[in-house]
Amino acid sequence: MSKVYTVTLTDAEDKALSFVAYSQDDWIQNAVHDRCRIAIEDIVALTVKKCLETNTQIPASKEAIVDLAFEQDWVKTALDTQIQINNSTTV
Repeated sequence: MSKVYTVTLTDAEDKALSFVAYSQDDWIQNAVHDRCRIAIEDIVALTVKKCLETNTQIPASKEAIVDLAFEQDWVKTALDTQIQINNSTTV
């Protein structure tokens, strides 16, 4: 399943991005996909380590590894992490 996100730029933002990027859409796509790639690599490294520690079979694809990491609560969303931090500091 794929998700579609929309980015809205003001006229000034669009002009400014055109100053540094040949194609605003290509630049935005590249930035997002590269950040996702980095996050996936971080999750894969952490999950492989956890699998080895817990004698859990390592899934065969990066997508499955990411799924396993979230299912096992080895990683959390940034929002969940922030909520947990806020709750622990208000106690």
